[in-house]
This record gives sequence, C-alpha cells and structure tokens, in this order.
Amino acid sequence: MMVARGNPASHEVLVDSWPHFGIVLTRLRPEEHRDPRDYYINQLAVFYRDEGALRALLRGTEAVAHARAFQILGLQEGLEEAVREVASARGLKVETIRHRALMSPEVPRPRGQVPPGLRLAPVSPSHIPLLNATWSLGKNNRSRAFLLRLVRTLPSACLLDSRGRPVSWSLLDGQSCMRHGYTVPAWRGRGLTGIMVATLGRELHARGFPIYGAVLPHNTASLRALCAVGFVPQPGTLYMILGTPE
Repeated sequence: MMVARGNPASHEVLVDSWPHFGIVLTRLRPEEHRDPRDYYINQLAVFYRDEGALRALLRGTEAVAHARAFQILGLQEGLEEAVREVASARGLKVETIRHRALMSPEVPRPRGQVPPGLRLAPVSPSHIPLLNATWSLGKNNRSRAFLLRLVRTLPSACLLDSRGRPVSWSLLDGQSCMRHGYTVPAWRGRGLTGIMVATLGRELHARGFPIYGAVLPHNTASLRALCAVGFVPQPGTLYMILGTPE
C-alpha cells in the first residue's frame, strides 16, 4: 500500500514468480541502505503462501542481504523459525519482538477532546531528541536517524504544550503501521493516546492508506486506548525479527 501511494519510504516489492507467486516481500531499496549494521532502516515485510517458498527465498537468494543487519515483519506462524534457522547458519544474532496487531475498519473517533493548553501539530525534526530518548529500542545515533527519516517522509501527529514541547505523539513506520507512540508520564491517563491515533488515522484515511497499528502485548494501556477509538485486535502475532551480524 505504501509503495502504491508515492512510496515515501523508498521500498521495492519482490516476488518469486509472476503472476502466480508463492511469496511477496517488500524491502528498502538497496541504494538507500548505506550502514550495514543499521537494522532500523533496513525494514522488510513478508507474506508467503507456503513456508517452503519462504525458506527457498531466505536460503537461495540475496533478497534478504544477510551480510547486513535487517528487520523482518510478518504475521505468519513459521516465520520466526525459518529466519532463525537461516540467520544462525550465517552467523547472525537474532532477536524477536512480538506485537499485537490492530486494525481500524472505520476512521478512528476520539472519545475526548484536546485538553486546554495543548495543541495538535505534526512531529517536528526538532522533537527527535525527545522521541529517541523515550523509545525503548532507541537511544542511539542509528535510531535517531531512523526517527528523523520517518518524521520527514511520513504523516505524524503530536500534542504540544504551551512551550511547544511534545507531550504525546504517534508516528508511522516504513510499512505505514502506527508502531511509534508515547505519552510523557505527567500527561498519562487523560486519553491523549486515543486523540493521537484518531488524528493520524483520519489523515491516513484521507490519503487512502490502511489504518493499522502494533502494540507490545504487555502495554495494556495502549491496547485499551486503541480499542476505545475503534481499533480491532487481529488474530495471531506480528513478529518483528531483528538480525545483526555478530
């Protein structure tokens, strides 16, 4: 969907055959991936009709460049095992982070209004230090550069206080998934997450993008907030598999 709508994340689509394919994979264009140890930007998403097609692609092609760090996203059982098997054989360290996937079949509707003293705005590049410092997978130069790229190329939403400081925000990843959101502790419990995802969801709908997100399973507050504005949990697990050279 992202590729068909201007391709702001600079991805390309690969299939094993056409028009009858066994696997489809999206990845960052190789010329855009300059740092071989940067798994943040080298994000791939995969869908396959059978696990054999997945294993054939991982073992027999360079569609996933195993000399470089990567991040693979997928919803299908068997993905983690196949990636781990091939990555281990090639000397890569593998970490899996599991998410709950949610989709909004309609335009999200916030249950509350923007509190007095706050205003809506897109995330600005000047906000990146705060976003990077509060991201559990961030706090380094590569994550900082990745977040800056997202802010510059994709829709985002935040709430600013009277001094122009972000107190809550929502970003998209390179697959147009709402996977980067945060509310500073002093402002939690006021419905700001719902306002953020509903605001960003309306913009995505206007652009013809699907409206979906991913939340860590233990983050019950965010799960409740998304469900409250119309998101529906999807079956299964969204796997984020990180591979890095030893």
